Amino acid sequence: MRNLIVVAFLEPVAEGFEFLRDDWPMHITLVRFDVADQPPAPAPAPAPAGEADRVPAAGDPLAERIAGRLTEPVAVALGSRITAGGESGFGRSGVVPVTLIAPSLPLQELHEALVAVVAELSGRIPTPGYTLAGYRPHVSHRGGDRVSEGDELVLSWIALLDMAPDGGHTTRRILKLWSA
Repeated sequence: MRNLIVVAFLEPVAEGFEFLRDDWPMHITLVRFDVADQPPAPAPAPAPAGEADRVPAAGDPLAERIAGRLTEPVAVALGSRITAGGESGFGRSGVVPVTLIAPSLPLQELHEALVAVVAELSGRIPTPGYTLAGYRPHVSHRGGDRVSEGDELVLSWIALLDMAPDGGHTTRRILKLWSA
């Protein structure tokens, strides 16, 4: 079983970038899911000219297959502008400070499209109450770094990440990065 996540980073990152689980770059979670490694699906049609960089490097067939299914909804959302809303507290006791994202049709549509892809893959979303109508996009505060109410943000870097690359749970790795 692979534990994967799709996020919109708010700062520049690179494909293959690895970071500690407690040192995330600023981001908005789009959907987190588990999916079983499955036998390879038939090869997709060749990518149009200039699109070849939209498929992860060979060697991770599952990531390649998932990225292929994510490319269309991600491409539609890239470049969308969203606005930071008010502050809130998340976590079991509401002690994790976050800035909510104001309602955004492009962001909600992207989230819903990604949830549909997870369903097509027979994936499992560990927190289904926080998806679809329950989706509350936000940016966690990171030390002194945060977004403030009214800040305009752009969906410039959307990524598929492995939450436990090579079986280790202390790091995260960007498997595929789409950028505007």
